Amino acid sequence: MTSNTTVVIPNYNGISYLKACLESIEKQTLLPELIIVDNGSSDKSLTFLEDNYPPVKKLPDGRSLHTKIISFDENKGFCEAVNAGIKAASTKYVFLLNNDTVCKPDVVEKLEETMHHNKKAFSVQAMMVRMDNEYIIDDSGDYYNALGYAFCPGKDKLLAGISGKSRITSACAGAALYRREAFDHIGYFDPAHFCYLEDVDIGIRAGLFGYINIASPEAVVLHAGSASSGSRYNEFKQRLSAGNNIYLIYKNMPLLQLVINFPLILTGIAVKLYYFSRKGLGKAYAKGLMDGLGKIAKGRDKHIPFKKERLPYYLRFQLDLWKNLFIMR
Repeated sequence: MTSNTTVVIPNYNGISYLKACLESIEKQTLLPELIIVDNGSSDKSLTFLEDNYPPVKKLPDGRSLHTKIISFDENKGFCEAVNAGIKAASTKYVFLLNNDTVCKPDVVEKLEETMHHNKKAFSVQAMMVRMDNEYIIDDSGDYYNALGYAFCPGKDKLLAGISGKSRITSACAGAALYRREAFDHIGYFDPAHFCYLEDVDIGIRAGLFGYINIASPEAVVLHAGSASSGSRYNEFKQRLSAGNNIYLIYKNMPLLQLVINFPLILTGIAVKLYYFSRKGLGKAYAKGLMDGLGKIAKGRDKHIPFKKERLPYYLRFQLDLWKNLFIMR
């Protein structure tokens, strides 16, 4: 069977993960095309890729893996990297995949199957499980609520407890299949995010254009986690996340919706400031908020203009913002 997918892997100094990740792509029941975007790595990543992944690689089972390597001179961030990969792809779907992952052999097949049966789907999230314990979920798709919180209710829960596909706010771009033509309709990942919450932003944006995002528990990807930033909580992550969150609220909410949600958003900011201050990250979080205001000032043209024909999608988004208050962990 022929795959309709191109796997796009952004890489930054990921030499310790690449071999296992790419070997898992070679074992897919539906062999995809492969694009690796190197973000100016200073380790031996690029040498490894050039030595082992020619444009056409003959696999032991007789199939041929078609590969393209895109190399940046500097780290341009996740968004610039995946945008380059998406634009270089020619297939119907693109599977964005972190370099610190290992895919089960049927992941591409399962994701394509779900996308094929859901014509309104913008993305399908693979079930990301922990590398050290594949029975525990690392990421099962993100939800967003009126406090301005993006969260994954499935994180650290048993994979066996998840049954059936579900609609989510956004797929985690660390392991998700996207409908490539939709990017021409809604726009690409916003480079102003650099990394963190860029997938939530584009998932919300897709929803406002009438698409949906789905989590598929049958497609399983093992994930090392925090491979780039080093930990779940750190100054780099909290500063970027705080700024990006303010920025995505501005971009995706019309004025009336912002007014409706402002008291809860402000409460959410206060709670997080207190929480991260207790962890010694209060200054980073506060600086991030200021960064977010700066991004708004520079990116006023990124705001999605309200249109009457999108009103049903805004209403769905608002209902989800309220509903998701009650499913937080």
